[in-house]
Amino acid sequence: MLDRFYLIIDDVAHLPNFLPLGVKTVQLRLKDKPEDEILLQIKQAKRLCDKAGCVLVVNDHWKAAYDANAGYVHLGQEDLKTADFHALRSAGIYYGISTHDQAELDSALALNPNYIALGPIYNTATKELRWQPQGLETLKRWRERTSKPLIAIGGITLERAADVFAAGADSIATISDVAKAEDPAARAAEWLEASRIWQR
Repeated sequence: MLDRFYLIIDDVAHLPNFLPLGVKTVQLRLKDKPEDEILLQIKQAKRLCDKAGCVLVVNDHWKAAYDANAGYVHLGQEDLKTADFHALRSAGIYYGISTHDQAELDSALALNPNYIALGPIYNTATKELRWQPQGLETLKRWRERTSKPLIAIGGITLERAADVFAAGADSIATISDVAKAEDPAARAAEWLEASRIWQR
């Protein structure tokens, strides 16, 4: 089960700053790193997360996630053609899929994922995207289409979180609102405190 607060980090070195706070869902998003370092970071993250009782989600790198026996892997649309879903299922690794429009949602649902992600909900500076902000109305439509856990991502601040949950999100994936805060650990603690109100 993914927590309401779904933190995304770009290096295993950040985990010791957040796990002691009680963070229970972390996605490790590794970009532009050699394969051996990716596998090493995933294995390190799994050890740390297991010890802390935190769910680890590996972004994109499904082969490394499989080799490290990570709990979850998060797949983008570009990963769907190469991912070995049979191997992931056989290893007991759950997978979520990013979606940005109706066609992608249909494709994702056909693969029976453990969760669906929708984004960007709002404008985001985290990465260049070709999609316009989806907004809360699209999130509501996605909620009507599926009973799968629904992850909202993209430009979501703590101040916007209540509206996003009200629109149907089960979890909110957070990058910039924590990573770019003056004190990232303190901001994560604020999310955790608020999430007690939002628990299902």
